Order: sequence, then C-alpha cells, then structure tokens
Amino acid sequence: MDSPSTPLTLAPPPQERTTIRCTDPATGELLGEVPVMDGAEVQARLERARAAQLAWRETSFAQRRRVVRRILDHVLEHSDELCRMIARDAGKTLENAAVELWPVCEAMRWNLAHAEKALRPQKVSSGLLVHKSARVEYHPLGVIGVICPWNFPLQNVLAPAIPAIMAGNAALVKVSEWTSWSAARIQQIFDEALRAEGHSVDLVQLITGYGPTGAALVTSGVDKIVFTGSIGNGKRVLQASVDNLTPVILELGGKDPMIVCDDADLEQAVHNALVGTLTSAGQLCMAAERIYVFAAVHDEFVAMAARIVGQLRQGAPLGDQRVDVGAMTMPGQVDIVERLVDDAVARGARAIVGGKRSPTGQFFQPTILVDVDHSMAIMREETFGPVMAIMRVRDEHEAIALANDCAYGLSSSVFTRDHARGERIARQIVAGSTVINDFAMHYMAQDLPFGGVRGSGFGRLNGPEGLRGMCNVKAVVSDRLPFHNALKMYPVQPAAYDTARGVFKLLYSGSLVGRARGLVDIGRALLRRRR
Repeated sequence: MDSPSTPLTLAPPPQERTTIRCTDPATGELLGEVPVMDGAEVQARLERARAAQLAWRETSFAQRRRVVRRILDHVLEHSDELCRMIARDAGKTLENAAVELWPVCEAMRWNLAHAEKALRPQKVSSGLLVHKSARVEYHPLGVIGVICPWNFPLQNVLAPAIPAIMAGNAALVKVSEWTSWSAARIQQIFDEALRAEGHSVDLVQLITGYGPTGAALVTSGVDKIVFTGSIGNGKRVLQASVDNLTPVILELGGKDPMIVCDDADLEQAVHNALVGTLTSAGQLCMAAERIYVFAAVHDEFVAMAARIVGQLRQGAPLGDQRVDVGAMTMPGQVDIVERLVDDAVARGARAIVGGKRSPTGQFFQPTILVDVDHSMAIMREETFGPVMAIMRVRDEHEAIALANDCAYGLSSSVFTRDHARGERIARQIVAGSTVINDFAMHYMAQDLPFGGVRGSGFGRLNGPEGLRGMCNVKAVVSDRLPFHNALKMYPVQPAAYDTARGVFKLLYSGSLVGRARGLVDIGRALLRRRR
C-alpha cells in the first residue's frame, strides 16, 4: 500500500554485514538481530518455493480459502500482540497499528468471498467464429517476488502475499532492513496456517537483508515482481528486471492532493486532513501532502486544525503515557522532513504549529505549514512525515490545476457538499483514485483496484485486477459445434484475394452501398473460380 521516499536501496550497504541490528525507533532499544541473506540463499529459497508451488497450483479454491481463513483467524486472535510488534518495529502508536490491521483483515475477507469468482474462467464472445466458443482463463504465474518498504510491516507483507497464494502462486517477500525484526513473527503466521492444512511452508518465505538481497530477488528468475518504494528505486528494479523480462508492478508513492471547497463540511474536512497527514507520523503513500483550501474558508480551516494539532502528544507508543503521534521509522526520514520544512520556511511559509525535530529520538513534531506554494520543495517532493501543508486557492479551477501540477498521481480527495461539484472535480484530477468527502477509503473498498499513474508507478493491486495481475491471463478457443472442414489457404486459389476483399466490405462497411459492393465482389470472384 505504502511507499516511503527512501525505502530499501538496491546499492550495497556502506560495509558488508551478516546481520541487521533491529532497534525500536521510538526508544532506540535493541530488539534483536536478523540474518542478511545473500544471493545464494535467495536462489535456494526460490527453488524451494517453486517446488512448493507445483503442488499448490493444483489445490482447489476451497483448500486455499482454508489457509487464508487460518491466517485471518490468527491475526484476529493475536491482534494485540501484533499491534505491539508493529509499534515496536515501526514506531507507530497502537491505534495506528490497529489501523494497519484493518485493511489486512478486509483484504482477506474479500479474497475469501470473491477470489474464486474473480479467477473463474470468463466466457466471452467468439465474434464471427460462431462454431467456436471463447473464454479467458487465469493461471498462476509461479513465484511472485515482493519487495516491501518499512512503514507498514505487517500490511506490506500480507497485502500482496494473500492474492498471490489465492491465485495459486508461491511468494518470496523481501522485507525492509528497517523493519526486519517482525519478519520472523510474520513468517510464523504463514507457517502455522500452511502446516495445519498439510501444505509446504516453503510456499511463502520472508527474506531479510539490505539492497543487494533485494537486487538478488529481482534478478533471481521469479515470475513477477511487486515493488513498493521510491521512483529512483523503482527505476532500478525496472532496469534489473529486463534481463529476465520479469514483469513488474510498481507502487512508487505519491504527493496526494486534498481539495477543500468553500461549501465543505469543515469539521469533516479537517479531521480527514489530520488522518491523512498524521497517521503513522505521515509515513504513508496516500498521505494528504498537499491541502488546497478555498480562500473563503481557509482561515477557519487552519484555525480549527491548529487547535487540534497544538494539543497532540508525541512520544514512545508503548511508554507510560498515551500519545497521539509516534516516532518515524527511519532516521534518515527525519532529516528529509526537516530539510523540506526548513526550505519552505526560508521561502516564506509559516509553521504555525510544530516545525521542528525533537532533540532526542526519531521524532518530528506534528506540523502545520501555511503560506506554502509550488516553488517550495515540500509541495513537490514526497514528505513522508507529519506535516500538514496548506495552500490558499481562489477557486475550483486553480485547485484542479495545482492538484495536477505534480510528478505523482496516486490518490486524491475532494470535500464539498455539492455532489455534482465533487464529481466534476474528481473527473479532472489525474490520479489512480479520488475519494469524495473522505480520506483513502478506496483502499477499504476491496473491489476497487489500487495503484497510480505518472511517477506513482503502474500496475494494480487489490480487487479482481490485482488478483488477475498475479496470473497468466490466457485466451482459449474451443469447439462449439463439430465443424471440422479445413480452412484451405494453400496452394492459393484463383480469385482468393478478390473473395477476401469482398468479404471485408460485406462485414465492415458502414453503409448499405458498401456492403452491396462487397456482395458484388464476392459474386464476381466465385464466377471466376468456376471458370
């Protein structure tokens, strides 16, 4: 679902390491160490996954549902433990960790209810071939390689892995080096479900390591890559996939606009803006990073948001005090947010709340910036931090123009009480999705595809399109009637070309005159053949 501005890189780490030290972003506490898997290990795991997939592809949907049902039951039964795991690994609050579990559970519910129907062979018209029947079949590709970012440790694994296995594939999932501590616990979820139903645990394997490990996965020979991350690393993945012609799905983040019209319900808009900028400390690809508010309601919107943000508590999520905003997962991301905020302030923006990093820990204050404009980097580069950047706009026309003045195109939102106006604005925003009077709820409507355009990548996850993206979409033509006369083209018969020309006119001409000429051409050709 989500892509940070600086996820795992495909370049080697500063020095080769055999383990990754995992720490709590909020406290700095050492959580443990996990192994760095090299190319040979990735290749060995791919071979085991292929062997497991050969048996798995022959399973029925009922068998696959039983495995996914066990995974869903495990998540529900251990939700508190898993939320605490997420909070420790990623630094987010327990409430935000619970928000991470919600779409995971909804995705599994949808797949349990709808995957079989979505992947059932689809009958289609055979066109002029009335003696034939035609259908589209969905066959598993084999092994799906997944490269995850660090901001949603559980969701970023389950969201692609569940449709992969429901479609009959195996999955190799490379988790981020920044949230590798949770990998063993997530692996346990898959292992228990597969083992309980009598299937190989090699079907889904989590891989840990730095950039070279991810690069090894891309070039290993997997049958498809699902990559979530930055534009720069997405390009590297695409380049690396060329040698094996490995197809890819790229989800490369966003710089999503939120438009607040002068007739919007401001309380609704403000609270959605808070969700869109502060959830997971702003570290989500669908974050509302550009908020365009009509001049008539701008000041009221800002004042309402400032009253709330100014009272928010920030700190270690699992400490003694309840907090509203947690830590940032990666140290370098704090530096990025600080640079963007400082640049905006230097260019004339005002931080009316927050605007600074904390002196200790990986925290950046919940921040409201006003008087921003598109000359500032913060309105063009992915912030991925707890910053509400609000820009005053004159009207609908200016709001749409600014919303589309962006290299990204993932998601967007519009707030207005006027239904027709909301639909009109939504149609004109260039993005993979638009939600009217809500934030990011398209991700919960699992029948909908999820993905972006422009710099936000290509390919789709979720829904029927996401499931079918894990498949070889195969066209099949078979007999409808026992009509087996050979189509004799060789040797070429007299008047064959003239006959074909007449048939084309008869079938495809847009006028009666044209069709009549086709009949005449066919008649003349038949007469010549008889001579």
